Amino acid sequence: MNIIGCKWVRTYVLVYVDDILLLGNSPDMIDSVMTQLSSSFRIRDLLMHRFFLGIKASYVKDALVLSQQRYMTELLRKADIESCKQMSTPVSLVTSSTSTGSSLFDDPTAYRSLVGSLMYLLITRPDLSFAVNRLCQFMHRPTQDYWVALKRVLCYVQGTRNMGLRLSPSSSPIVHAFSDSD
Repeated sequence: MNIIGCKWVRTYVLVYVDDILLLGNSPDMIDSVMTQLSSSFRIRDLLMHRFFLGIKASYVKDALVLSQQRYMTELLRKADIESCKQMSTPVSLVTSSTSTGSSLFDDPTAYRSLVGSLMYLLITRPDLSFAVNRLCQFMHRPTQDYWVALKRVLCYVQGTRNMGLRLSPSSSPIVHAFSDSD
């Protein structure tokens, strides 16, 4: 971050292999970074970004909405539950915190693969963080109960595919966080 005048200038450079995404609140700073990069590398400016690593960027009314709708559809297809009953919450409100009586799940690789896929979805779906974190705690020995819990999270995703992460401008560089401590 630089200070020009009294205004904070933010420039973000996201790099993945040979894909680069430049974001910022100063067109002059972005142009400067582009010029510096193009002096060393052959680059192509795609102007308004739409997709980056499977994440769709939609520009709506003074905000940027990031979503992974296509990724969610593929994830549900991979799990073979594209037409499951939609759930209103990712976890059951009456589930106990331990799963002691449940037998081991017969295909832990499938469990691990789907939970890993859900972890990538957390980029734009922080509402899934608690549920996915809980599922991750049992990747070494998943049980039938946690397989059911995983399918519930996927059914919640099925009903909320239109959700994404909304980013809007702020007048200050302060991060606001919210928590439900119950």
